[in-house]
Amino acid sequence: MRVMMRLRLGGGGFRAQGAAGAAAKSDLGKQPFMEQLDQGPAEPAASSAPAMLDPRHSERLLKKVSMLMHEAVHMRNSSLPNATLRQLREDYLKLNMDYRQRALILLGTQFGVDRERVKGLIQHYMSLNPVDSTAESSGEKLSDSGSEAAHFRTERDLRAALVPLSSRLFEQMNGQVGGLKFLVDLRADLKTTLHTKNLPSLRALDSDLQGLFATWLSPACLELHRLTWNDPACLLEKIVTYEAVHPITNLYDLKRRLGIGRRCFGYFHPAMPGEPLVFIEVALTKGIESSVQKVLFGEPPCDETEATTALFYGITSTQPGLKGIELGNFLIKRVVHLLRQEMPGVQTFATLSPIPGFMHWLLAKLATQCKLIEESKDQSEIHKLREDLLRPDEEIKLEACRDGKNSKGAVGFLYDILSSDRHEWASSEKLVEALRPPLLRLCARYILQEKKRGAALDPVTNFHVRNGASVEQLNWMGDTSRKGLDASAGLMVNYRYRLEDIEANNQAYLNRRVIAASPAVLGLLQQPGSDSLQGKL
Repeated sequence: MRVMMRLRLGGGGFRAQGAAGAAAKSDLGKQPFMEQLDQGPAEPAASSAPAMLDPRHSERLLKKVSMLMHEAVHMRNSSLPNATLRQLREDYLKLNMDYRQRALILLGTQFGVDRERVKGLIQHYMSLNPVDSTAESSGEKLSDSGSEAAHFRTERDLRAALVPLSSRLFEQMNGQVGGLKFLVDLRADLKTTLHTKNLPSLRALDSDLQGLFATWLSPACLELHRLTWNDPACLLEKIVTYEAVHPITNLYDLKRRLGIGRRCFGYFHPAMPGEPLVFIEVALTKGIESSVQKVLFGEPPCDETEATTALFYGITSTQPGLKGIELGNFLIKRVVHLLRQEMPGVQTFATLSPIPGFMHWLLAKLATQCKLIEESKDQSEIHKLREDLLRPDEEIKLEACRDGKNSKGAVGFLYDILSSDRHEWASSEKLVEALRPPLLRLCARYILQEKKRGAALDPVTNFHVRNGASVEQLNWMGDTSRKGLDASAGLMVNYRYRLEDIEANNQAYLNRRVIAASPAVLGLLQQPGSDSLQGKL
């Protein structure tokens, strides 16, 4: 099967369609990307989407999948599971999503722990004569009577009984060619199922798979690879398809991200060849950049010998089935170590990161205040419940921008202009200047002070501060794309990795929920005339 890549060049756009499976072998995979594009149309790749089957056939296939699960779990001959598990994979992938969900429910309910056996072992364990723990801790020789051996034997049996049958199936599947990728995709199906069927058995199944992935995909098992223009087309196609932070728009864009002054690294696993688990994009610059448009489309990259900063402007996890597995943090630290070795002149390591939840949080706050003002007739009640999102001087500047038709006040006016999907405010110099102080301050509050169960509310903030980074600076109009304006009113943030502070920042956040931040960011929260804030919140 030849790898297919269809290109749409009209209007300067580029889109990859129909990513081939990682197991597909082709002469094209050994050739540089551009050479492959010149060879004309290729045979379409097989679709991973199951065909629509007759319900009776789907029922028979589901029963066969259940039977194959039983055979694989209870099979004792190690030479046979390969064929059984391969057939299980093939039949499961033929099911549509509804029947896959039913298969997962069967897996979670019928392949769990034998609770009767666990109960019996616990009762047996409680009936054993107690072992003298004082003698054991002091190092004295213990009796060789059957009591101590019975304790250890029962504990071993109890540990084995608490392992669900599904975990045995997963471990057998992981030992097969293509098994790990299948399990990753199966967990993606499981995550989808949990959105509509939040069953305890499915949650347990998800937790078991996550624990196994955390072991199987430890950093020691992963391979770091620098992606270049000469990598196989099927791999570069996946990078184009998976890139979600800053979509790759055309061939020039892709080549720029892989060329001089840029780096792209990915983590791979030997059991999933040609399939990046996570990749990170790096720009080598002379300082910490504040605009992603400048990084992506601005001036040509600087001479690498003059670079002083490694700017991480995109990190993408490619597998939905690996959600919750810590891969990105290990990748960042590994890349930092590698760049320090290769480029001693690069001493600053920072990110240029989006703030994906800021506008959602802010618009919800503004809507609540607008509703309070509209429904409350008692001014004293409004004063008690009102949250001062805007300072008096900020209200005055917004009032000056408000036309006569708008009678909702500064808060209502702010909600109206920010909730508009046309973002007309971004093209008004007067509005941009009026909005800059309150949005920067509110964004600093969102990043540093808004929490969920003790952790930073913003997921990107939580990711980087858990890794030991500090909040370095907020960037006004850092992302002027429609996506950036929708998500964060164009704001972006730099998280800085100071190598000497990473461990301290990490422990401060994990133990005390303290977020390290620069004086410039903390100053945005400072009340006029008040003393300066401390270096951390």
